[in-house]
Amino acid sequence: MTDATLAPVFDVTEQNFEADVLNASLDTPVLVDFWATWCGPCKTLGPLLEQLATEYKGAFRLGKVDVDKNQQLAAMFGIRSVPTVVLVKDGQIADGFAGALPLGQLREFLERHVQPREADDDDVIETAAAPAETPEAAINRLQQAIAAEPERAELKLELAMALAQAGHSDAAATELDALPANLATDARAVRLRHQLELARSLKDAPAQTALEQRIAANPADWEARDLLGVRLLLGHDPAAGLEQFLAILEKARDWNDGAAKKRLLAAFATLDDAELVGRYRRRMASLLF
Repeated sequence: MTDATLAPVFDVTEQNFEADVLNASLDTPVLVDFWATWCGPCKTLGPLLEQLATEYKGAFRLGKVDVDKNQQLAAMFGIRSVPTVVLVKDGQIADGFAGALPLGQLREFLERHVQPREADDDDVIETAAAPAETPEAAINRLQQAIAAEPERAELKLELAMALAQAGHSDAAATELDALPANLATDARAVRLRHQLELARSLKDAPAQTALEQRIAANPADWEARDLLGVRLLLGHDPAAGLEQFLAILEKARDWNDGAAKKRLLAAFATLDDAELVGRYRRRMASLLF
């Protein structure tokens, strides 16, 4: 049986794990979704993953692990919370994340590891009929879901994330502030709060070119370095942003009440790249201790 004939979504058990996940990942990446029937966020994430598995036309397969029925598998992967998703590629864990990410971030995660297979004409027509959900559409969907099920607090966190993605920072912050205590400390909420605080610091800030000119004229312009670091971090060059914060930490550790250290810690909380975060954590520690 070839990959093309395999179902895009399948159940993983302790009995089929080696054959259908580890061995199969040598040919096709397998995204393993650790979930539970009692987990609210799992009910949100699961359908999105299944949508993507179908959309990718066999470029990866989605394996579903019920942690209550497969406790040894969950223990082997060190699963501490659900949902947790792990990508197995070439027989090894390649990446992963915890929590229910929105559709846009799920696509970004997959794009780092998996290339969608080319669609035929029928697929193009089908895709055109069902375009990807926009942030505004997600906001509308979540607002309707909250109205129908106001007791599902996790929907409010998803709404905050969708609002932030659509650029509605103040509304996103309002939703975050209204979350119950158990969700206020959720990793996704903490990450979003840091992202909003970083974005808020750029209000009325000069453009990147102007900040670079200020630094060229005066390398000790710590305010310009700080703002440039935030712009780069939230843009497409997070490593360059972290370099700006490290430069401040090295030369002016106490500037603005230790702002560089605070920026670095906030940045670490927002970045998905574990290798990048680990590298800069070590460099920060070498400057502090």
